Amino acid sequence: MQALVDRLLAFMAKGGCTDTEFDHLAAALFELQYTHNAPYRRFCQRRGATPRRVTGWRQVPPVPISAFKDATLSCVPPPDCERVFMTSGTSRGEVKGRNHHPTIAVWDFAMRRHFEQRFMQHSVQHGMHHSLKNSALLPMLLLFPGEDQLPNSSLARYLSLAARCYGTPDSRSYIGAQGLDVNGLCAALDQAVAQVQPVALMGASFSMVHLLDALQARGLRYALPAGSRILDTGGYKGQARELPLDAFYSALAQTFGVPRSHCINMYGMTELSSQFYDAGNETVPSVKHAPHWVRTRVLDPLSGQELPRGERGVLAHCDLANFNSAIAILTEDVGIAAGDGFVLLGRAEGAEAKGCSLAVQEFLEATRS
Repeated sequence: MQALVDRLLAFMAKGGCTDTEFDHLAAALFELQYTHNAPYRRFCQRRGATPRRVTGWRQVPPVPISAFKDATLSCVPPPDCERVFMTSGTSRGEVKGRNHHPTIAVWDFAMRRHFEQRFMQHSVQHGMHHSLKNSALLPMLLLFPGEDQLPNSSLARYLSLAARCYGTPDSRSYIGAQGLDVNGLCAALDQAVAQVQPVALMGASFSMVHLLDALQARGLRYALPAGSRILDTGGYKGQARELPLDAFYSALAQTFGVPRSHCINMYGMTELSSQFYDAGNETVPSVKHAPHWVRTRVLDPLSGQELPRGERGVLAHCDLANFNSAIAILTEDVGIAAGDGFVLLGRAEGAEAKGCSLAVQEFLEATRS
């Protein structure tokens, strides 16, 4: 496995790849998972997918995302893994999906590499080993608990890593046991304006809604310095009032004085090891972009067949950084291919949801046979 991890890290450090290079590494990682991940192997056998037959990423059977709650998908015994990320468990009681990481180095590199490209943008020099000049660091105001509070949360790891690597020393979380620290956050925003210091406001989408409501109640608006950026992720999940996308990003722009082109949405999930970003939200819904080690298909959920461009279907991602569990994941999200990425349209409903449920049922039948 270590040889494959080294090969994977070198692949991710490149500026891009050819389709052939991607297929070769996908096939090698599939063989690793087929050999050492018994539940996944049984699922693949029912699909007629074996290392001899799988020569490219499109042939790798995608695991339904709910399978992470029903089976242990790991090539390495879980006790030997350095980190385990868990889903919130909100949709199925206390049952939590688990994604096991034998070494967190791959997840961290995937996060940093694409975060630099899509969120920090021109501020960073790319490479296998790099660091930002102090002048390029941003105070990061986090609207999510820290990694010390939620060690099994991939989002907590994501934001904490961002603050450590790209934030000034005063970067911190403004959510704790007492909830949202509105006073502390307002003080930080006031300081940024007074010192003409650009900042990054980052956190869960529902936390952004709570903050917008709190500032509106106080009659506060800010004109943050040029270069300030906002990152939201995760949707509302029933934890805040829902806002239409256009109204949400307009409210962020008006409240903080940050143009919608600098309001970035990150789309990620516990079951993957990489994230997707848009290029701002001047128009919505926006196109999400993947790093070069991730490919996405839009599938008919009933047949499992890839749909022609322009047709809506369920998103299936092939994330090579997900080397230990399953590189191919069938989500429960609906989207449409657009440009060099995809547009996220929402959660599966109706026939689409039925197709996702059938995929889960097929996985369970395969792993229990």
